[in-house]
Amino acid sequence: MPETEGKEEAQIRGSIKKKSLPDAETFSQGILSGNIVLLSRAITLVESTLPSHQELAEAILEKCLPHSGKSIRVGITGIPGVGKSTFIESFGNHLIEQGRKIAVLAVDPTSQLSKGSILGDKTRMEILSRKKEAFIRPSPSGDSLGGVARKTRETIFLCEAAGFDTILVETVGVGQSETAVNSMVDIFLLLLIAGAGDELQGIKRGIMEMADLIAITKADGENTARANRAKAETISAVHFLPAHESGIKTEVRTCSAVTGEGISEIWTEILNFIQAIKDKGYLDKKRKEQAKHWLHESVQSMLLDDFFSKLGNDFHKAEELVTEGLAGSYQTARKLVKYYKNEDNNLDQ
Repeated sequence: MPETEGKEEAQIRGSIKKKSLPDAETFSQGILSGNIVLLSRAITLVESTLPSHQELAEAILEKCLPHSGKSIRVGITGIPGVGKSTFIESFGNHLIEQGRKIAVLAVDPTSQLSKGSILGDKTRMEILSRKKEAFIRPSPSGDSLGGVARKTRETIFLCEAAGFDTILVETVGVGQSETAVNSMVDIFLLLLIAGAGDELQGIKRGIMEMADLIAITKADGENTARANRAKAETISAVHFLPAHESGIKTEVRTCSAVTGEGISEIWTEILNFIQAIKDKGYLDKKRKEQAKHWLHESVQSMLLDDFFSKLGNDFHKAEELVTEGLAGSYQTARKLVKYYKNEDNNLDQ
């Protein structure tokens, strides 16, 4: 972990320690009344690794959970340069004009190295970030994808309890983060740009299969014709993709975050999609499956943490034996697990 990041985390923890922490009831009542300060502090507790903070965060979540689940959860992804932050600002402002309250969250497993882009996006979303109907939260840095995703999912519940009826979850990286975001949202929006190089096509194919809605961005000025061609090509490509479990065809639209052209149509498509999967009973089914998925993920994560914590140096010794070719991977794993389960007290056998 970079030294600067360590200092930042220490400062955050210190700020929580210095202020006397309210109890879970005070936190939850404040969040339910829309208190953004208490919401932000509760999210910081969710992101903290201190056991006392985790215990308080769990108590807050337990009280807020019955008041969550009423929002529309939208995942947004796109290759670098597609204009995600510009789109989110334009889209977010349109939603606020429609009377919505929005929370913008990020899943950024790369932030430990790159510091991510959402922090910069927050300053670029100047108009949106000043609106009282909007809440923009960077992803926690210096964590694994699973950890960041879990914390983002819990943050969704807190934001919903605070009255935000539209949650926009942005993936900063391109790769596994799309799968993680898709497992916590109702609809997955893929942003594409006309004229992207062939080197990006492999990335797009995998993500396109997950997309419920696709938007070709920057469809303005001289780029309008290219965007329309890209739309036609994308519609053709979507035709050959496997059908979604929801049974709903992936729509393709063009838009311009600069002129606002097509932004309202994208929101209409989202509303139509949500209504359609509600009518089919698929939205309820999907959220139940997502809850089960994150239960499995959480159990695996906790067991792994406990496993490595308990074995400590013994695991590193076993790792060295395997890497040096002095022991087999599978056989060593069996020994380590038996040792962890107290079925074997001797790792040297």
